[in-house]
Amino acid sequence: MQNTPNPPDSGLSLLCEMVESFHAIQDLDQMLEAIFQKIKSAFHIEGVSIALHNPAKQEFYFFRTVENGSATISQGSHLPTFPDDKGIAGWVMRNEAVLVNDVSTDPRVYSDLATGDDFVTRSMICVPLRTRKRFLGVLYTLNKISGKFSEQDKNLLEVLSGIIAVSLENARLYGELKGHLRTLEEEKRHLLSQARAQSGFDEIIGSSPAMRRLFDLIEKVLDTSTTVLIQGETGTGKELIARIIHYNGPLKDKPFVVENCGALPEPLLESELFGHVRGAFTGAVNDKKGLFEIADGGTIFLDEIGELPLTMQVKLLRIIQEGEFRPVGGSRTQRVNVRLIASTNRNLEEEVAKGNFRQDLFYRINVFQISPPPLRERKDDIVLLASHFLEKYARKNNRPVPHITPKSMDLLCHFDWPGNVRELENEMERALTMAAGKPRISADLLSDKIRRAQPEYLLHLPENKSGSLKHAVINMERQMIEQALKNAQGNRTQAAKALGLSRQGLLNKIAAYEVAAN
Repeated sequence: MQNTPNPPDSGLSLLCEMVESFHAIQDLDQMLEAIFQKIKSAFHIEGVSIALHNPAKQEFYFFRTVENGSATISQGSHLPTFPDDKGIAGWVMRNEAVLVNDVSTDPRVYSDLATGDDFVTRSMICVPLRTRKRFLGVLYTLNKISGKFSEQDKNLLEVLSGIIAVSLENARLYGELKGHLRTLEEEKRHLLSQARAQSGFDEIIGSSPAMRRLFDLIEKVLDTSTTVLIQGETGTGKELIARIIHYNGPLKDKPFVVENCGALPEPLLESELFGHVRGAFTGAVNDKKGLFEIADGGTIFLDEIGELPLTMQVKLLRIIQEGEFRPVGGSRTQRVNVRLIASTNRNLEEEVAKGNFRQDLFYRINVFQISPPPLRERKDDIVLLASHFLEKYARKNNRPVPHITPKSMDLLCHFDWPGNVRELENEMERALTMAAGKPRISADLLSDKIRRAQPEYLLHLPENKSGSLKHAVINMERQMIEQALKNAQGNRTQAAKALGLSRQGLLNKIAAYEVAAN
């Protein structure tokens, strides 16, 4: 005995089931299959289809279909598309839902639409799938098994179509969101890989005694979670040192978060570090995580910590001591476990004496101090650094790497570099630009400040076009000997002493270099 169809007066029950399906199932295919099967059961029909609209191509394409009682959902890459001004779907898009109990007599049916299977459409209800923002497509219910479709059937389907349209739109947005998240995860992995690759010891250029002492200090703190204070002049690579400590230590797979304490006014800095709750101040329309919460389990690097206002120093002291903080406008205390690395270009002991920095905070952050040397105290490294930066920017600008002439290198080594390594890097980038593809960085390509600072013995030193180190040394020694003899008024013993040579050593060089007698 054939089951009688469920009457649509149970529409409220069906709506509840639709909503349940919408909330209970995450997967779009599973959700639509459940909804379609409920529609087939409730309306006692043979098939259900969705045709989505592509406004760019002005056509419909079949997205999902369930036919002949099969529980299979077929995705429509192989199903036909048709123009959006044809067929029942085209009419519905421009007008309203339609009920057709005999498609053979309806002139709106698109006769060129062939599905390539044995399913024959006899009757249908076609309703639009619309959200508040746009038209998505149409929903078909196909072939009433017993009797005819009624207006009540159509009205109920129009209500159901709203639920399905919202689910499709949400699924689209969810899919886009997942795609964005995947992209962000890939970018995060790529950036993390880059950060690790660029945070090795080979990124710090230098072999001078001062740098060897620095490397030794960094190695001692790598395998710990000790608080580190990096105190040094601007441009000495403090952030690079912090990155090396993080990415080569036990927290390398955890967050590394950076904030410049002097870059924001106090209210914004407090919100940036500790977060805020919605309504905490004008413009706080949502809760926001602070950097300490984001860095939980990892490292937070507070650059220029000496710029912190005293009121912020109190709040920072609490989080260092107790591991607790309260977001701006919040009433609930939160706990974090964060390693702190701080840096400053100020002498914090002097700032404490002046009353500009809290003594208790200084003791908290000054657990392990690292002081990168200024470039003027490691001039042996200037040759390596200058060559490194030239290669770096030559690659970046797709230019050949020029040679630095001996006189240019002498000028670079004599300059005191108040801006330290960063200033030298900028000078090399400028020199490469000025060279415009030339094979050498001659003295005239250097900045005026570099050339003005040259010592007297370099004023008349000729450019060594060959770039030979041997010739450069000869020229340099000849000039220095001539200047020393001039200063000593021809007294070779005094000149030798000034040059750090024995008298016989000086006489040998005078003869070898054919220095004119005074």
